[in-house]
Amino acid sequence: MKHFTSIADVNDVNQLVEQAISFKANAFQPELRKGKKVGLVFLNPSLRTRLSTQVAAQNLGAEAIVLDIGKDGWALEFEDGKIMNGDKAEHIREAAAVMGRYFDVLGVRTFPSLTDKATDYSETLLQSFLKHAGIPVLSLESGTRHPLQSLADLMTIKEHWTKDRKPKVVLTWAPHIKALPQAVPNSFAEWMMHADVDFSITNPEGYNLAPEFREGVSVYHDQAAGLAGADFVYVKNWSAYEAYGQVLSQDESWSFGNDQLALTNNAKVMHCLPVRRGLVIKDEVLDSANAIHLDQAENRVYAAQSVLNELLK
Repeated sequence: MKHFTSIADVNDVNQLVEQAISFKANAFQPELRKGKKVGLVFLNPSLRTRLSTQVAAQNLGAEAIVLDIGKDGWALEFEDGKIMNGDKAEHIREAAAVMGRYFDVLGVRTFPSLTDKATDYSETLLQSFLKHAGIPVLSLESGTRHPLQSLADLMTIKEHWTKDRKPKVVLTWAPHIKALPQAVPNSFAEWMMHADVDFSITNPEGYNLAPEFREGVSVYHDQAAGLAGADFVYVKNWSAYEAYGQVLSQDESWSFGNDQLALTNNAKVMHCLPVRRGLVIKDEVLDSANAIHLDQAENRVYAAQSVLNELLK
């Protein structure tokens, strides 16, 4: 595996998941990648991604060094040919190239503007690191995808599913107070389309994901119809793709509570966190045995460990 930015970078998804499960059973193996160095660059805040990736590197015997661009580094210019007479002190060409000489793997977390669809979906920032770092690049979330989260999600589903049939997995939109990116739902949909599951999406009118993330997937605009018989429900808010970055609805009837759960096959309920309690998912579900969001969060460590182990070979 040369880079890890989407499922397209993975040669064998099942092998990567099985390796993550194996690491969960025996996490601390510092002899595997002893002496390796992992740079983690954050252009926006993080809790689980930052901590889980640091722990994952430590479990492998590697050292993780974190750089918060907003606090620790110079403001970066990404536009080529720019006369840098503004507030940007360093160009990505030098910054990424220097980091490539310090580390064996470079993890990068970027964030979409939610104002310019073309720029966000071209992944300008991530592509700049890929172009100039000269070492394997690990996406810690980008403008359009969050593959580490999706790997942990798939691992969690595999752990919780014991029946001899495909599980029905449903991604459902939920309300939020502000516009959020499509990265997590995009990525989850992409990974589910490659998994051995029966996958569908339910969201209000106007909230369809980009075509490439729902090709061949049933999309329901009636939440009750979409949730019927679900074994796993992934609850997540996202802003509109067509009316890019806009909040078209804050319909709280889409909040996931016991009424929605009753429509399912006693589903396990998932969320990437952080979750706004009472709005996205109600306490009655989050505090029940159906909720497996903490398992997902724990599995972020082993998902990152599996990916880092491959990239550091």
